[in-house]
Amino acid sequence: MKKYITLLLLCIGHQLYAQTIDVTQFGAQPNSFADATASVQKAIETAKGKANTLLNFPKGRYDFWPDSATETNYYISNSSSEVEFPVKKQRVGLYLKDLKNLTIEGNGSVFVFHGKMITWVIDGSENIRIQNLSVNYERPGMSEMTLQEITPTSVTAKVHPDSRFAIIDGHLEWYGEKWITKNHHAVLVRPTAGTLFYSNWDVFAKSKAAQIAPGVVKFTGDFSRFKALPGDVLTVRDRYRDYVGAFQNRSKNISLQNVNMFSMHGLGIVSQFCENLHYDNVAIAPEPGSGRVIASSADGMHFSGCKGQITLNNCRYNGMHDDPVNVHGTHLKVSEVVSANTLKLKFMHHQTYGFNAFIPGDTVAYLHSAALQIFAQGVVKTAKLISEREMLVELEKPFPAELKAGDALENVTWTPAVKITNCRFEGTISRGTLITTRRKVLIENNVYYRTGMQAILIENDAMGWYESGPVTDVTIRNNQFIECGFNSGSDNYAIKINPENSEWVKNYYVHRNIRIENNTFKQYDYPVLSAKSTNGIFFINNKIEKSDFMPAGKARAALNFWGCTGVQIKGNQFVDEKPAIQLKDMVKSDIKSDIKFEVPLKKN
Repeated sequence: MKKYITLLLLCIGHQLYAQTIDVTQFGAQPNSFADATASVQKAIETAKGKANTLLNFPKGRYDFWPDSATETNYYISNSSSEVEFPVKKQRVGLYLKDLKNLTIEGNGSVFVFHGKMITWVIDGSENIRIQNLSVNYERPGMSEMTLQEITPTSVTAKVHPDSRFAIIDGHLEWYGEKWITKNHHAVLVRPTAGTLFYSNWDVFAKSKAAQIAPGVVKFTGDFSRFKALPGDVLTVRDRYRDYVGAFQNRSKNISLQNVNMFSMHGLGIVSQFCENLHYDNVAIAPEPGSGRVIASSADGMHFSGCKGQITLNNCRYNGMHDDPVNVHGTHLKVSEVVSANTLKLKFMHHQTYGFNAFIPGDTVAYLHSAALQIFAQGVVKTAKLISEREMLVELEKPFPAELKAGDALENVTWTPAVKITNCRFEGTISRGTLITTRRKVLIENNVYYRTGMQAILIENDAMGWYESGPVTDVTIRNNQFIECGFNSGSDNYAIKINPENSEWVKNYYVHRNIRIENNTFKQYDYPVLSAKSTNGIFFINNKIEKSDFMPAGKARAALNFWGCTGVQIKGNQFVDEKPAIQLKDMVKSDIKSDIKFEVPLKKN
């Protein structure tokens, strides 16, 4: 009976697809270790123009090499600059261009990539689903070695078998398949505590290296200032972000389900100007049992200029050199007012440029950069790139006279609603979640465990990273924040709302409507929440417990507010602590609290 039900369900499942394409029909063979790249691409091309296709990978290992891979030319947000990576050419394992209604079924397979490759690109496509597969690299871009003995004059380390190296003229060089690490960036991982700390490769580069046993290297030099413990893992990669793990561009309705990203070069899964993204049970973490500690050289999931609904459910993030999740848009600076309705705009951050940040029909916000003050909106009539760094944008109507060179534009159309639920964030050196979008945001039932910096950071700036924009409706509830912020010094708030406005406009607030309720904070130090230039902050019915994870700093306020209004604090339970509130540039009417103020109020 069970067998009959299983067969029936399979038949029902196949009826959902107009056709099934098996990659083995095109020459790709699981567990052959042969290059499947060209065969798989032929299978993908067969799906073009056809409705509702299942691209099926019988379970096994599939290898992808760059030699026969599709070469692309993408400018990717938050990636390498012109100096670091001047020629934007990337090899891609699975190239999904101009496709509709395609499901890639992995059946539990693992895709192993060689050299520097983007695992998949989804471009100009719609209704794409990737499910039931894992991604790995034969030689990950991250090198790892476990420290065994540390003295003031030497360090002995066991190199992970996946991290290939050579000792040349007494110096260790990390290399891979057609690449070598040149611009070293090092992070120290303490597996026993689940913590990551900034470190330095310079002292190793200056030392003499000798292999004293298979995979065991002894470095001799001045290690008197090198801080580490035996058992720590030093992880080293190239700081230049010339590749990404996966890239999704100008596409709609993308679903990832039961996908493991065991290792990725550069940034992780980057989505740029995409609409409606649903990720369920996606893990960015090293393969269990591999002995590796890092999965991504930078962010885990990066969303730049997206719209519609982003949903992250049951996802897991562990082992990243940067933020697990980052959602933002891009401010472009007005470099020249050409006419009453035409502007020359400039990409300002060295890692973000070269793509069409605006298209005809997009609604844009005009803002003063230093104050982040939005003062009007317009609609784009025409837009074109005139260089890698500049765009010429014509608006349907003349813009306000107060718009001047030095101001900025944000693309309002391409801003997403975000829902992050039932996820676990850990093993990151920096923040857990960065989010700046004006649409509805829900962050619920997640665990943030020992993130190196703030668990949640809400910024917005048009002077530094130029990552936009304001938030207007954020709910953070029923989450656990456990011992976060140890890399932030005295700025170790679990949640920080920190717009980068250097100028203040009376009665203007950058952010609004942020609810933080029914969460549990387990803090080893005093700070819990910091907020700046926000209208409407609700900190309600949260539980704050003390931890002995690390020594606390000097006594200071748990709740810090700067230039905010509409603040409500009530029903919170501070266990074993009498909390303090710190206010700056506020008056008594800006806050309602059942906790007494322990610092004087001052209005500048």
